[in-house]
Amino acid sequence: MSATPPPSALWAAVHLPQLALDAVLRQHPEPEAPLALLTGPAQRRVLLDANPAARRLGLQRGQSLAAAQALCADLRTHEHRPVDSERLRELLAAWAYRYSSMVCLPQTDSIVLEIGRSFGLFGQWPAFERRLRADLGALGVSHRIAAAPTVAGACVLATHRDGLAVDRLDPLRHALDPLPVDALALSPRAADSLHGMGLRSLRQLFALPRAGLARRFGPELLDQLDRLLGHSADPQDLYRPPERFEARVEFSYEVEHIAPLLFPLRRLCSDLAEFLTARDGGVQRFELALEHEGQAASSVEVGLLAPEREAQRLFELARGRLERLPLPKAAIALHLLATELPPFVPARSDLFETGPGQTEPWNGLRERLRARLGEDALSQLVLTGDPRPERAQQNVSERRSRDPAQRPLPRPTWLLPEPRALREAVAMVIAGPERIEAGWWDDADQRRDYYLIETTSGQRAWAFRPAGDPASVQGWMLQGWFA
Repeated sequence: MSATPPPSALWAAVHLPQLALDAVLRQHPEPEAPLALLTGPAQRRVLLDANPAARRLGLQRGQSLAAAQALCADLRTHEHRPVDSERLRELLAAWAYRYSSMVCLPQTDSIVLEIGRSFGLFGQWPAFERRLRADLGALGVSHRIAAAPTVAGACVLATHRDGLAVDRLDPLRHALDPLPVDALALSPRAADSLHGMGLRSLRQLFALPRAGLARRFGPELLDQLDRLLGHSADPQDLYRPPERFEARVEFSYEVEHIAPLLFPLRRLCSDLAEFLTARDGGVQRFELALEHEGQAASSVEVGLLAPEREAQRLFELARGRLERLPLPKAAIALHLLATELPPFVPARSDLFETGPGQTEPWNGLRERLRARLGEDALSQLVLTGDPRPERAQQNVSERRSRDPAQRPLPRPTWLLPEPRALREAVAMVIAGPERIEAGWWDDADQRRDYYLIETTSGQRAWAFRPAGDPASVQGWMLQGWFA
C-alpha cells in the first residue's frame, strides 16, 4: 500500500550497516569467534564481510579466501545468502510495526518508521531512541539511527550522522550541508559528473542553479533533492505484517544431536515472539521441521491450548517437543512455520499478586507437561451424562472441550469406585434425599436416595439407602467423602 506522509511527519531511519553479516551472527552460538561471509565464483572465493574478531586479525572485505585463511587458520566461513538478509529485514520491519503503523523499506539496508505520532505512547525522542537501540541490541543487529522530517533525509543522516535528530526542514538542510555528495544514492554517471565539476559536499550541490542541474542531469536529480529537503511529496509503500511467520536456520555442519539445536531454536522462538508482538497477536500452533540431506524432513507440531507469544514459553514448549523427536539422520537446517495466528488476550492477573513469587501459572505448567510427556499425558474428569455415581464421570484428554451446558451437582471429592457399608454412626443428616433411578437400559438398574450426612467423628459423607426406605435393614451405604 502506497501512502503520502502527512506534512508534519517525523521519521526515524534505522540503517543496517552489516545486515548480511548480522543475519548469520545472530544465529551463531559463538559470534565472538572469527567469522566471515563468502561470495564470488567457486574459482575465486572472496570475503563479503567479516566480524570484529576477524577484522582484528587483518581480514577485510574483498580479500581472497586463501589470504584470509593464511591470516586465521580457525576462521569460520558462511556462504552469503541474500534471502537470509531479506528475512532479517522483514523481521525488523515487523518489529518496527509495534512502534508505528507507518513503516517503509525505502532502501535495501534501512528501515524507516514514522514516530511523530508515537511520542505520546513511548515518550519523546531521547527516551524513544534509547528504547529502539535496546530492542535492536537484544535482536543482535548493528544499527545507526537518526530522525528527520523526510524519509530520504532520515536515511542519509542515519548513514552518516548516527544519533542526530532534526524535527524541522530548515535545520535539516544545515545538517545535510557538510555531508559528501556520495551520501546520495546517485547513478555512477551522475556521481562521476559531479566529482568532475569539483563538487564534494551537498552544500555545494544545493547552491547550484536548478535550471543548470536540470539541463545537465535531467529532472531525476532535482526530484531526488526536492524529496530529500521536503520540497515535494515523497509517497512510500507501507509495510504490512504477513499473515504467517516462517523462518529457517541452515547449519554450517551436520547436527546429530538435539543439544546443538537449542541455540537456533531459541533464536527462532524469539523472532516469532517479536513478530507476534508487532501484529498484536498470538500463535496457536506451529510446526518445527529438521531438514536432512537426501531424506524427507522430520517434523513435529507444537500445539497450544490457548494463544501464546512469550518467547521463553514458546521455546520451552518447542524444546519439549523437539527432544522427543527421533533423529533418523543428521540435520542440516531447522525450519519453523506458524500459520495459526489468532488474536492474543493476555491472562488476567490481580493488581496485588498474592501467590508466591516462583509459582508458575497452571496454564504454563500444563503446556510444559504436555510438551515433555506427550499429548495424552494429562487428562481431566468430565461428566458422562450417566446419573449413576460410579459412571457419572470419566478421564478424558486434556484437549477435549467441556460442555458448558453441564452443571454438576455437589459431589464428594473422594468418590469410591463401588459403594460399601458405612461403619461409623450417623450424627446428623445435612441434606437430602436426592433420588437417582437409572441403569434400566444395561441391566444395572439402581433406585437410591442419596443424603449428605455427618458422622460422629465429624466427617461429611455422601451415602444412600434404597429408594423409599429410610430405615433400611442394611443401613447406610457409603458412596464418597467430602473434603
